[in-house]
Amino acid sequence: MEQIISAGLAELGLMGRIPADAPTRLARYGQLLLEKNQVMNLTAIRDPEGVARLHMLDCAALLKFCDFEHKTLLDVGTGAGFPGMVLNLLTPSLKVTLLDSLNKRLDWLSAVSEELDGAQTVSTAHGRAEEWALKKSYRDSFDLVTARAVADLRILCELCLPFVKAGGQFLAMKSTGSGQELTAAAHAIKLLGGRVSAVEDYTIPGTEITHRVILIEKIAPTLKGYPRRWVKIQKEPL
Repeated sequence: MEQIISAGLAELGLMGRIPADAPTRLARYGQLLLEKNQVMNLTAIRDPEGVARLHMLDCAALLKFCDFEHKTLLDVGTGAGFPGMVLNLLTPSLKVTLLDSLNKRLDWLSAVSEELDGAQTVSTAHGRAEEWALKKSYRDSFDLVTARAVADLRILCELCLPFVKAGGQFLAMKSTGSGQELTAAAHAIKLLGGRVSAVEDYTIPGTEITHRVILIEKIAPTLKGYPRRWVKIQKEPL
């Protein structure tokens, strides 16, 4: 796994920008993931090569499009820690908060970050995004927010943009077939204080899979009243 990750990071042009031991630590993270996955449903990918390419390298590609040094990042719906944990291992100065509704996943991620010496820069938050976004200490307060969820972009924007401070960015990891989805989200993005700054496609090293990251800049604070209740968000996307 370490060799695949190392070669992939080199192909992405990242080796000069990350700690020398990053491939080793990412490989260990992958091993811990596969071990825990035997007793907890963390990922549908169950082979080392798949984890290395489709999780570690897929998330690592974000470094090509955004500066994470000395920033704060909230990873919404982090699941098994993607992309937040990967970005922290590649950029130790990045302070990451992992938000998820399942506490046992967060307990495991806390143990993993401690083993990989990331405990000082990784914290967890248990709950739902639409609830945490109402907290003063979280709202309009993060340099960067990420989401790797399959939800419609209109929904993701309502859940994620309220956390981003003015001048910060929301990075939505999507498929290359998300053009129509992005067009439909134009109203939501503007209403929530955002503006699309870039749409970048990348191929995961060692595969023929191309993914997309949509970068949305926060240009104004999100209006009071957003995000709405989850039932309302689902039934009536902006």
